[in-house]
Amino acid sequence: MSTGYKISEGQALYFLTFQIVGWVDLFTRRIYKDMVIDSFRYCQNNKGLELFAYVIMSNHIHLLARSETGDLSGIIRNFKNFTSKKFLEVLDNDSESRRDWIKLVFEFHGKFKNKQDHQVWTHENHAEEIYSQKFIEQKIEYIHNNPVRAGIVSRPEDYLYSSARNYAGLDYELEVIKLELEWKTV
Repeated sequence: MSTGYKISEGQALYFLTFQIVGWVDLFTRRIYKDMVIDSFRYCQNNKGLELFAYVIMSNHIHLLARSETGDLSGIIRNFKNFTSKKFLEVLDNDSESRRDWIKLVFEFHGKFKNKQDHQVWTHENHAEEIYSQKFIEQKIEYIHNNPVRAGIVSRPEDYLYSSARNYAGLDYELEVIKLELEWKTV
């Protein structure tokens, strides 16, 4: 079902949210977070993804992104498709203690789609087009403070899987295009 949050302008900047079906806490394991990082890096280097901010939470991801090629929708579709397959491979081959339960959730959600056995990501991207500098700053602050609000860290830049580290001038997992903002912590 459509929520009205769609990518419509090819080269516009968007705030996006992707979530795992059933709100499964897949990203409590480093292996899955690293797959996301590697996939984003591939999309940056080969698909024209421009990433300005991100955070990987336990069951969802927030991004501030756009496409050099005008096909952000296609990049996101390919990213979700590829990572879904990789996550399922790990579930089949790894000693994931939650494997049976996670696969049941993915199978349950997959049966609502034709010719699909599993579904990992929800279909929505909750895309919000960014239209002002104030909106950019608000969304970056929201992205970076997500782990603080969740009680995972005290300061945004202490969370490894977030671009808050990039903006704070610390070592980081993934390169982003830093926007000119005055850095502040909570």
